[in-house]
Amino acid sequence: MTNMSDDQMGLAIDAVAAACRVARSVQQDAGVRQITKDDRSPVTVADYAVQAIVAMALRDSTPDVLIVGEEHADILRKPEHEAVRRAVVEAVRMVHADVTDDAVIAAIDACDHDGTAASFWTLDPIDGTKGFLRGQQYAIALGRIEGGRVVLGVMGCPNLSADHGRPFDDPDPVGVIYAASDGGGCRQLSAADPGGEAQSVSTRSGDTAFEPGATVRVCGSVEAAHSKQSDTERVSSHLGLSVEYARLDSQCKYAVVARGQADAYLRMPTRKDYVEKIWDHAAGSIIATEAGAVVTDVSGTPLDFGHGSRLEVNRGVVCAASGAHSMIIRAIDDLGIAAAV
Repeated sequence: MTNMSDDQMGLAIDAVAAACRVARSVQQDAGVRQITKDDRSPVTVADYAVQAIVAMALRDSTPDVLIVGEEHADILRKPEHEAVRRAVVEAVRMVHADVTDDAVIAAIDACDHDGTAASFWTLDPIDGTKGFLRGQQYAIALGRIEGGRVVLGVMGCPNLSADHGRPFDDPDPVGVIYAASDGGGCRQLSAADPGGEAQSVSTRSGDTAFEPGATVRVCGSVEAAHSKQSDTERVSSHLGLSVEYARLDSQCKYAVVARGQADAYLRMPTRKDYVEKIWDHAAGSIIATEAGAVVTDVSGTPLDFGHGSRLEVNRGVVCAASGAHSMIIRAIDDLGIAAAV
């Protein structure tokens, strides 16, 4: 990596680590507040607070920085949501003690780039909001895009344990952070001590393909609407495999494959008109790739982050170690799944 990339990586890790501390505190507050957006999806105090905290860190380093973020502060300006706005500001003050309401609102709204520049950051402040609300898994996902490719990714998983034996529905008291850069590999850090010892991360099976009759562990969403499970079952049946699901929310699924705890993550399209958002995959995809996995869409095409805020030329996601990935893509092709979407 270049010195600039080193600087960017350090900045990203520090920002995500601070955001993890705040998100954990908000999640543990029994009175955590949420709002339902126009698309009927939930947004919480943590979504807004984390976006403000990460944006402030990036802007302090580069005032004219471009950020594609998921949230907008319009709702917080409405009088009926004053209590939520106050809670967001109080959460941000855990990092910036004297910050004003206006500064928090401005930081949230600074993440309004459309993704058309040659270089920018993309942020999902709380990926897996429903998991967050259930007290389970979620991720803070920050990625750097250059020339349509992800070159750096940092993902905080505050409830994910470094202990692979800990159930996903049992939140870890420490959590982990994953950091990866293009050609620089992937490493795991403690969310409580990101400056401490880092562990190298690699997938479990490398180039090894699945043997017929084997059991394959597939990361699946807790929310059924996020992936068409019937297509996953068709693929496994076609390959003569049994499926064991590792169910958890958010881009944490990429990390679970990256660290060899699961064999694959399949996000099978649920409808023809759905296009994935870049913030839902940027950080996770480079973390998995740098750990040795292959990440493409369901047709085997690499994810292309050069078309604005959405993955316009891709449909669905397949993430797996290389030998397993090629088998899955062939099965998808044999079954005509890619052609159908």
